[in-house]
Amino acid sequence: MSMVETMSAQRADRRFVQGAMAAPMLDRGHELDLARRWRENNDQAALHELVTSYLRLVVATAGRYRNYGLPMPDLVQEGMVGLMQAAARFEPDRDVRFSTYAAWWIRSAMQDFVLRNWSIVRTGTTAAQKSLFFNLRRLRARIEGGRKQQMDDEDRASIALELDVGVAEVLSMEQRLSGTDQSLNAPIGFDGESTGQDFIADERPTPEEALADGHDSRTRTRWIASSLAELSEREQIIIRERRLRDEGSTLEELGRRLGISKERVRQIEHRALQKLKGALMRRIKDPADEAILIGAFA
Repeated sequence: MSMVETMSAQRADRRFVQGAMAAPMLDRGHELDLARRWRENNDQAALHELVTSYLRLVVATAGRYRNYGLPMPDLVQEGMVGLMQAAARFEPDRDVRFSTYAAWWIRSAMQDFVLRNWSIVRTGTTAAQKSLFFNLRRLRARIEGGRKQQMDDEDRASIALELDVGVAEVLSMEQRLSGTDQSLNAPIGFDGESTGQDFIADERPTPEEALADGHDSRTRTRWIASSLAELSEREQIIIRERRLRDEGSTLEELGRRLGISKERVRQIEHRALQKLKGALMRRIKDPADEAILIGAFA
């Protein structure tokens, strides 16, 4: 954006704020009348007057969150979204002022915007963490007061108790608020030609290693399949259910399925494992492969 465009945008922002602050305040009766006309008759003029009268509330709330490093116009825009949501959901027959109801929606919309944009790392995913994010600085300032030292474990425990969160969450949020995001593409070093990502090791297997692992995996699968074929049908069922599934069946479950006791299932499993290891040993030539396969059925 050029300097002329920036100055023009700033003048537009000032005119918006001035217009918002100049809008007349509504008394309770007129406010409820506008809300009913909008809700019951879809009166656009009533909605416009109702929303315009509380733009000052949006601007005032945005001022409370400007210290999080986000542009004031963006905060106001999010607050406007919250104000419109409040107008859409407000029930005039309830004994509450629209300004009180709208304040919650405006604040919630701005807080969500701050949490989404304050850091590339998602912060405050639960209601308790959200409360911690927006209250930690205030509580820390109140506790530290005129002291020179930083918070200690007792202070963090006090904050955790007041906000109903864990001490570990307080410490984690304290660390998050004291740090800043660093781009991996930012130049580092004296020459400025290297970036942070240049020094991150790639721990993935090389193409050669991936190819070798794939070949070994297919070979071992073939060995196991052919070795299983040497077992009886009941032995194969027990081995597959007990050893070859992520969540193996219990001895009791297999006993009910096969009509035998769980102790008998254990005996058959033990005997089948010995037979399977023997069948694998006849096929395996590499000791490393032997250790991997036998370990899988230990």
